[in-house]
Amino acid sequence: MNIFWSIFLGILQGLTEFIPVSSSGHLVLAQSLIPNFSQPGVLFDVVLHLATLIAVFYFFRKTIFGLSRRYLMLLIIGTIPAALVGFFFQSQLEKMFGAPKTLGLEFLITGFLNVMVDRVKTVKKAINPLNAFTIGIGQAIAIIPGISRSGATIFAGVKLGVDREKAAEFSFLLSIPAILGANILQLFTHGLGGIQNPSFYIIGFIFALISGYLSIGVVYKFLLGNKFKFFGYWCFLIGAIVILFL
Repeated sequence: MNIFWSIFLGILQGLTEFIPVSSSGHLVLAQSLIPNFSQPGVLFDVVLHLATLIAVFYFFRKTIFGLSRRYLMLLIIGTIPAALVGFFFQSQLEKMFGAPKTLGLEFLITGFLNVMVDRVKTVKKAINPLNAFTIGIGQAIAIIPGISRSGATIFAGVKLGVDREKAAEFSFLLSIPAILGANILQLFTHGLGGIQNPSFYIIGFIFALISGYLSIGVVYKFLLGNKFKFFGYWCFLIGAIVILFL
């Protein structure tokens, strides 16, 4: 990896972390095409995710500081499924990040979820503990590269009848403990000793932070404008390319 690729992967991660096209899927696909790319576990990916975590913090800073105890409890409940899956199946999941062969089907699944988001009619239903846990299951499934975390959680929210804007907000806030947990788990597993070129990690981090912040507003615009299907079409295209040519 060089500076160009760290910038490219940083921008790719930032744009696709919140836009529902699967950042992990795009990273796996891109990294499989970069000559001699390697990283300790998925540590480089996690560092890029940390940048998008900070982007969420900054974008929702006023909301976060005003969260009620009830909402915090809902976020904790929603985090449980992904925490359990990530902890007990870490090694199996890391192997999936290095295997782009199944990405095509997973991109198609994400495309279907995005198209369905536009077609589901919401009833402005408030999020309750059961809904939070169900949305959390969507987040757990989205640990699989190619399945979009934001796509799966927003789809789960609107399918349950949650207001679109509230479903998106819960999805973004739910990413905070999930990404933070992934960072902690990777640091405990691999440490920082395996990083050969820290500057590449820092550069990727900066570009992921900027592009991640910008992408949150794009998601809101497309979601409220019933244009999520365009993200779905992109996933269908990428999925077909992966199936046909990889």
